[in-house]
Amino acid sequence: MLLSDEEPKTGQKVEITVEDDALRGDQDDIELSFQTYKEGQVQRTPFMPRITFSMKQESQVWKLNEIAVTIRLPLADPDFLKTITEKMKPEANATIFVTPHSSTGGTLTPQPQSSGPPAGSDATVTSAMRTILTAETTYAVTYPKVGYTCTLSDLDGFGGGEPNEHQAMLINSGLASGKRYGYVFTLSGCSGAPATSFHLSVVPNASTLRRKAFCADQSGTIRTAEDGNPATCFASGNVAKLNP
Repeated sequence: MLLSDEEPKTGQKVEITVEDDALRGDQDDIELSFQTYKEGQVQRTPFMPRITFSMKQESQVWKLNEIAVTIRLPLADPDFLKTITEKMKPEANATIFVTPHSSTGGTLTPQPQSSGPPAGSDATVTSAMRTILTAETTYAVTYPKVGYTCTLSDLDGFGGGEPNEHQAMLINSGLASGKRYGYVFTLSGCSGAPATSFHLSVVPNASTLRRKAFCADQSGTIRTAEDGNPATCFASGNVAKLNP
């Protein structure tokens, strides 16, 4: 154990451990790993970084020569795979099955669900929009000095640690990428400090032809435009018929 730090107020603890110290002649490679805990429970994250410090001896003095960062995915760990699949279920219209594989320890195979609207349908798109609209409202209340955000990644729920204004953990990473169900989701119009308004536009991507555009703002009303143009949607779009 190289370093351990605990925050009493949040119950969060971080440990830095020396996993390997390989001394070879005038070079020494020191590999460090990181682990976070909250209230005594290990916090699992999709990516498990390790940092290697390469030291080189010159004139009897050890100097830092190189830093390498390695991202590891423990695909053979069933608990890790369970954590990932559980995070993917709320937004993905697929059931994830873990299939053993000799070389990787496991593969994630999406299978279509028998219920729910198909990906790319109006109901699927408007459902994703409602998720973002709700996240925006929560974000503005949680971070009143910022107000609404026009950066989808600020709403992202990917990673560990405590939520903050740059990773509020309100939506999943697939939706936060801005590309979903054959559409591109974009936030704009956040002016002022704090921002009191925003625009959410959803338009077909380049490979999705003859599909309508969707739009909404801080009012929460979702509209559509048959010509696929977000400007038309905001100016004169029809109120979308939402499924209950």
